[in-house]
Amino acid sequence: MAKKVLFINQEIFPYVPESEMSTMGRDVPQKIQEGGYEIRTFMPKWGNINERRGNLHPVIRLSGMNIIIDDTDQPLLIKVATIPNSRIQVYFIDNDDYFLKRQMTVDELGQEYPDNGERAIFFARGVLETVKKLRWTPDIIHCQGWMSAVIPLYVKTAYHDEPAFANAKVITSLFHDQPKGELGENFKRCIEFREATNELLKPYKEKFDFIELGKLAIDYSDGIIAASDDVNKELIEYANQQNRMVQGFPGNDFGDAYKQFYDQVCPE
Repeated sequence: MAKKVLFINQEIFPYVPESEMSTMGRDVPQKIQEGGYEIRTFMPKWGNINERRGNLHPVIRLSGMNIIIDDTDQPLLIKVATIPNSRIQVYFIDNDDYFLKRQMTVDELGQEYPDNGERAIFFARGVLETVKKLRWTPDIIHCQGWMSAVIPLYVKTAYHDEPAFANAKVITSLFHDQPKGELGENFKRCIEFREATNELLKPYKEKFDFIELGKLAIDYSDGIIAASDDVNKELIEYANQQNRMVQGFPGNDFGDAYKQFYDQVCPE
């Protein structure tokens, strides 16, 4: 029986400009699907995505629930499209406050959004709630990009009793491209949900930046992949110190390396 892999991507080309991360967001799911795995793929519906050109359609049956972030109800909207010249369907997590008329990590002036942390939390919970609605049970959850870095914590705590995620293994890919700022003063408060309590966040610095976010992802992941040849050394060292399985940068021949790593982290 084919393994099921849930890809939670920050960026996927051609919906956003071509970059190392957006290319891997497209190519990794494609190679894994071609390798015989069953996949589902998610990304944020960034404000710079052209819905008409990308042929995005709303999915009414999956939309409509509210997610509470910092005591505010935020409506969850789901859209879907198929990557051209592929069999890969992409689900987009959307919300007017966090994504509509807004760019990705930085605004039009190159400034990081002060609520990037909240955006990542909304995205994480939106993905997990939608997967539950799909009644689909992944064997592996593969997170690519800082926007998905809250997922490992939630899978291993707040959602650990959910049938869809109870036995899932989590893999986090680390990239060279990392924002430099902090995730907002209220990040630790906003992240609290069910068993994802404030107690679990005490080991991390009060000023929660993207290095701390990387450490959080590593702590709750089963495996770590260096997806760039110049990933932050502090994070790789941290992953080794935590005795995580680590896949070094495989270069262009990543398809076979990733599949072998999947089998290591999630044996038959």
